[in-house]
Amino acid sequence: MPSVVISGAGVAGLAAAWWLSRAGWTVTVVERAADLRTGGYMMSLSGPGHAAAARMGLLPKLEPRAYHIDENVYRDRRGRELMRLRFHEIIEGLDYLVMRRTDLIAALREDLPDSVEIRLGTTIADVEDGSDGARATFSDGTTCTADLVLLADGMRSPLRGRLIAPDTQCLKPLGYRFAVYEMKDEMGLGDGFVSYAEPGHIVEYYTLEEGRVAALHVWHSREAGPVPAAERWDLLAQVTAHSHPSVRAQLEAVRKSGGMPLVDDLALVDLPRWSRGRILLLGDAAHCLTLISGQGAGMALTSAAILADALSRAPLPEALAEHEARLRPSILRLQDRSRKMAGMFVPRSPVAFAMRNIFMRHVPRKWLGRYFLNAVNAEILAAQGCAAKSG
Repeated sequence: MPSVVISGAGVAGLAAAWWLSRAGWTVTVVERAADLRTGGYMMSLSGPGHAAAARMGLLPKLEPRAYHIDENVYRDRRGRELMRLRFHEIIEGLDYLVMRRTDLIAALREDLPDSVEIRLGTTIADVEDGSDGARATFSDGTTCTADLVLLADGMRSPLRGRLIAPDTQCLKPLGYRFAVYEMKDEMGLGDGFVSYAEPGHIVEYYTLEEGRVAALHVWHSREAGPVPAAERWDLLAQVTAHSHPSVRAQLEAVRKSGGMPLVDDLALVDLPRWSRGRILLLGDAAHCLTLISGQGAGMALTSAAILADALSRAPLPEALAEHEARLRPSILRLQDRSRKMAGMFVPRSPVAFAMRNIFMRHVPRKWLGRYFLNAVNAEILAAQGCAAKSG
């Protein structure tokens, strides 16, 4: 029976565990965190991601946890309404789910067979690749030899830097940073999003559950790299120095409550190859797409399905090459979308900001919906093409 060790129990890692366990593999998952509650921020499944979830039979578990979004109201730093986007006008005719990342991870975990071993509070310290197997050494000193090692440990994968390529070669910042955090609901948002936008910065607020709201900041930044926890609140204070008073008040309230934001770059992972020997990168560790293009979780589900199918029909080297050949075209298109859309999502200059707002206010909503639908449908067709052999 073939065996696999997976680093990371996020969407990519658990999806791979789901598919490979059903294909008869012995699966061990190691996860740095002490539990799988990995943050409540929102994500969406559409296009290939929604199709992959349907193939996995996850929709009955995901649909009751999905959020209904009415509209997103955009305001400027003075509180004046810039525009309203009603989601039903944009996503009409599209299979689309919005949910917390935590809920997708929980659904994947609940659907894993008991044979899958998940070791929490554990990491892979090193991997020695050999012709007869890859020997993984864990942070607790134990070892395991497997036919395949999957690195699904995120955009800043520490193992990728040692085993595949250093961050300086493969991490490509887009010139923006983001921050996410939760707070007590003092806004009464209901089913809507509220965004405060200004040149070079936007913050979005949305309801997570009764009594809790999530905030997402995205801003233009000439600096890149990890931000130490001790510096994050001061950095956000600088970013929001000229924002709407409500934004600054919410920020200060969370800071005083002892919360800690996640802060990182909007960055793509760009690698000529995703594998070396018996080691394969998956998900954000292989090809981070950023929140601008979306589809990160969806393509992680798709990638895992393609990998399991390829491994069922070909020896390991050929299977890894086939997985990459089938998936890479869609990944490159989505990464190109991230590069093109960053400036539209957060215009840097006052002129670009004004022009974007005029365009968004006056363009017919059916045109926006058609553009969005065509883009997602293109990815559905691409994913169907790359997954056709698994049909």
